[in-house]
Amino acid sequence: MSAQRLQTDAAFEDETFSDLNLQEADLRGKEFYRCTFSNCTLQESHWGRARLEACVFTGCDLTRAKFADTSLRDVRFEGSKLMGIDWTDVGTFPEVRFEGSNLRYCTFAGLSLRKTVFLNCTALEMNFIDTDLSESDFSGSDISGSNFRGCTLTKTDFGAAVGVFIEPTRNRVKATRIPVDAAVNYVQTLGLVVAGHGDARPAAKTARKKGL
Repeated sequence: MSAQRLQTDAAFEDETFSDLNLQEADLRGKEFYRCTFSNCTLQESHWGRARLEACVFTGCDLTRAKFADTSLRDVRFEGSKLMGIDWTDVGTFPEVRFEGSNLRYCTFAGLSLRKTVFLNCTALEMNFIDTDLSESDFSGSDISGSNFRGCTLTKTDFGAAVGVFIEPTRNRVKATRIPVDAAVNYVQTLGLVVAGHGDARPAAKTARKKGL
């Protein structure tokens, strides 16, 4: 598939787009069904009011792409760069999956992302504001510095994630799974000391018993 046809045609089905330079491409209003984008440069591309269904992006660079009012149904991003994207104005109820991708500095505000998978992603300093992440899975992802505020985190799985810091007072949590170190870190911010985690007193007591 040539870059020229991608610019001129309005709808595509079962097409593969490989190794294309589509930086700042205007793809607004186009429809893609069961299409694959492989190793394409799509930095700052425009997808406003486009429709993507059962599509895959693999090894693509979509840094600062714009998805205003874009319909995303069963769309997967694999090993792709998605840095600096503001997903806030994407179409309602997006169905997306992120695997091994770079989501640094992304913003997800006011969205329903129930059961969304963020698997093995670099997801530093993201912003989740008033986002429904119920039953979502962040396994293997590094979310250091990410902000969760006003989010619904019912049964959200952070258990195998890195850099987790969730404030229960600022989010709705229920059966939310977090790693032990995240729980300890939060408790320590409240001024409490968790025995065996940075508490020097047990070691001192042992030393006294040995006569040291």
